[in-house]
Amino acid sequence: MTATPVTIAYIGGGSLNWATKLMADLAHDTTLAAQVRLYDIDHAAAERNAKIGTRFADVSKGTPARYAAVPSIEEALSGADVVVVSILPGAFDDMACDVDIPARYGIKQAVGDTVGPGGFVRALRAIPMMISIAEAIRANAPRAWVCNLTNPMSVLTGAMYQAFPAIRLWGECHEVTKLRHQVAWIANQEAGAARYSHRDVEVNVLGINHFTFVDAIGLEGRDMLPAYRAFAGQHGNSGWSPREIDPTDEHDLYFMDRSRVKFDLYRRFGIPAAAGDRHLAEFMPQGEYLDLAADWEFTLTPVSYRVRDRAEKRARADALAAGQGVPYADRSDEALVDQIKGLMGLGQFVSNVNLPNRGQMDGLPLGTIVETNALFSSLGVTPLVAGRMPDALLAITADHAARQSALLQAVGEGRWDDLFELFRTDPLVVPLPAETARQMFDEMVQATAHHLPRDLLKEAS
Repeated sequence: MTATPVTIAYIGGGSLNWATKLMADLAHDTTLAAQVRLYDIDHAAAERNAKIGTRFADVSKGTPARYAAVPSIEEALSGADVVVVSILPGAFDDMACDVDIPARYGIKQAVGDTVGPGGFVRALRAIPMMISIAEAIRANAPRAWVCNLTNPMSVLTGAMYQAFPAIRLWGECHEVTKLRHQVAWIANQEAGAARYSHRDVEVNVLGINHFTFVDAIGLEGRDMLPAYRAFAGQHGNSGWSPREIDPTDEHDLYFMDRSRVKFDLYRRFGIPAAAGDRHLAEFMPQGEYLDLAADWEFTLTPVSYRVRDRAEKRARADALAAGQGVPYADRSDEALVDQIKGLMGLGQFVSNVNLPNRGQMDGLPLGTIVETNALFSSLGVTPLVAGRMPDALLAITADHAARQSALLQAVGEGRWDDLFELFRTDPLVVPLPAETARQMFDEMVQATAHHLPRDLLKEAS
C-alpha cells in the first residue's frame, strides 16, 4: 500500500518530551509518509531534534519520516497539512514563581499549570504567545489542521480561536488515558491474561481539561461501569496503581498516584473521574485534597524536580542526536498520529479533545472550551454529543469554565482590574483576605512581567 504524504509543522520543535513521542509514533506507523518541519525559538534544539528524528526514521516500520529544522515559523507553516503546537510558556524559573509565591501565602498546588494562581498567571503570559502563533497560522497555513498540546489547555485553545475564529484546531490531552488503562487492567484480571489495552476501552468524556469525567465505559460491547464501580469501591480506601510506586524514583514519586482522589470524586458525584489526581485536586478547595496530599497518596510536584528532569532529558537527547543509544519505534500512549490518520482519510478515530462547545456538552455556554469526544475523519474533527454532568459536579465545572472564558476576554480587552477580580474567585485563592490576595497577585505578575503585553501592564500601573 502506498503511504499517504503529510506535512507536519511542529511549533516548539525543540521539545524534549512530546516531539520524540511523535517521532516514535511515526516510526511505528506504516501508513503515513511524513515530512516534519521543526521550528523553535531555540533553533539549536530544533536542529538536535532533527538529528534525533533521522535516527527514528532509520528504524521505521513504514516509510521513514523526514525531519528538518527550519529558522522561521513562516517556513515551518508554508504548505503544512498539520500544525502541532507544543511550547513552554516562559521558563521553569517562571513556573517556579507560579508555584513558590502562592506557597508563601499558604496555597498549595500539585502542578500549577491549569487552574489556581499558578494556572492563572501562566495563562496571562501564554495567551499573547498563542495568539501570535494563531496569527502566523492564519497568514501561512489557514487550512491546516492544528493540534495544541500546551497548558493551560482550555484557555490557550480558546485564545487561538479568538485570534483566528476559522482555525481548524483541537486541544489534545492524555489524562483520560489513565482511566482507560484502569479499565483494561480490570478486564485483563477477569480474563486472566493481558488481552486488552487502553485502546480497546471506549469512554464518553465530559468536562474541561484536567477536570474530566466519564458516564459510560465500554469494552467489546460490554458495559464496564458495573465492573469499574466495584473496582473503585474495593480500592477507594486503599488506593490502586498498576505497579508499586518506587520511592527512590523521583518520576514515580511526583507523577504516579493511587487514584484515591478519583475514587473519592466518584463516590461524591456518582460519575467516574478520569484525569490524574494531581490535576483533579487543584479544581477543588484546598482543604479537601491538597492539604492532605500525603493522606490521599499523591505528591505536589516541585519545579526543582522538573529542572533536574529536563537536564537528564537533554543529556539523553544530546547523546541520541550524536549517534549514541538506540531509538525504538515503540508506539506511545498518545493519540496524535491516529488523529492525523483520521484527518488524512485513513479510517475514523474517536478521541477526547478540547473544542469550543457547539452543543456537545449540555449545561455550559456555547463557545466555552470543553473536553469531550470527537470523531476524526476526512470530514474533519466532529464533536460528539456527550450529554450533561450531574448538577453538583456541573456547578464546579461551570465555575472554572466561566473564569477561564472571562480571563481570556479580559486579557484580550486589556481589562486589568477584571483580571484581579477573576483571580481572587479561584477556589484556592478565595480563603485569602482581598488585600492579601491582591498582594500575592501583584507579586506574581511582577515576577512574570517580562512576558506580559505592555498595554496590559500599562493598565495595571
